[in-house]
Amino acid sequence: MANANVARVGQINQSGDVDALFLKVFGGEVITAFEQSTVMKDRVMLRQIANGKSAQFPRSGRISAEYHVPGTEITGLKLNQAEVVITIDDLLISHAFLANIDEAKNHYDVRSIYSTEIGRALALQWDKHLFQLGYLAAQSTNVVTGLPGGTVITTATAGAPASANFATNGAHIAAALFLAAQKMDENDVPEMDRYAFFRPAQYYALASTVNNINKDWGGQGAYSDGTVLKIAGFTIVKTNNLPNTDLSTDTSVAAGTGNKYRGDFEDFTGLCLHKSALGTVKLLDLGMESQYDIRRQGTLMVAKYAVGHGILRPEAAVAIKNAAA
Repeated sequence: MANANVARVGQINQSGDVDALFLKVFGGEVITAFEQSTVMKDRVMLRQIANGKSAQFPRSGRISAEYHVPGTEITGLKLNQAEVVITIDDLLISHAFLANIDEAKNHYDVRSIYSTEIGRALALQWDKHLFQLGYLAAQSTNVVTGLPGGTVITTATAGAPASANFATNGAHIAAALFLAAQKMDENDVPEMDRYAFFRPAQYYALASTVNNINKDWGGQGAYSDGTVLKIAGFTIVKTNNLPNTDLSTDTSVAAGTGNKYRGDFEDFTGLCLHKSALGTVKLLDLGMESQYDIRRQGTLMVAKYAVGHGILRPEAAVAIKNAAA
């Protein structure tokens, strides 16, 4: 019996490296999965650096005004200045090794599944770090003397509903969003690019509260679809990546990050951010490698990036906490 004439789908024009085309497919699938899975990538300040371990973001305060007395010399006023330095975390990787024999036995394509999950894993970590940092920003002071820090709205905050429940009561959560908008206005945070992030439980509590989507009141969303688009000027974003546990001693959070994402996130149910609140410095963009290992008779697939995140403007971060303090 003659040997089968194998169609090597990874070859270019049926010659050369049998895995030559797999890298491009793998890379495209990882990028697509990453783009679809992260909700924070385009909602923070992003800077690309060619080399180095950190990037500087200058911060300046506000200059005052004064009435001029005729004849007196104008010498110039001062304003407070500071800087925020964001450091690059260690290289973050997600990887898989697929044995030839297993792929041969399998009746469906497993590479696309693994490449999708690799992209999602990197996106998940990207979002989690930024959300953790967002909650920390809401509890932080400002590096510029004279500028306000972050804000935490609790069930005891002035203006909150009586017996406020920011976990399951959609009307109460909406009230917290109006308090957050008020605080951002008071902090001179621009009205554009404001986002409010909630886990599914809080998101659907908002969507099922008819007043939040009542078009007669200017509401945006659909009760039938379970969507709510905007409240108090915030674009509402649903995500599973908001932390809700105490990670202040979690070593997995600290590894490779210098402990900058650690914190106690219990009882927090929502996070409101302006795009200027957080910053990301990117040293190595999302990259992919795929290589056949003849010694191990399989293919190693690796996706990676090297980035760092930091707090830029804590006055542009407001956290919602379902507790009195």
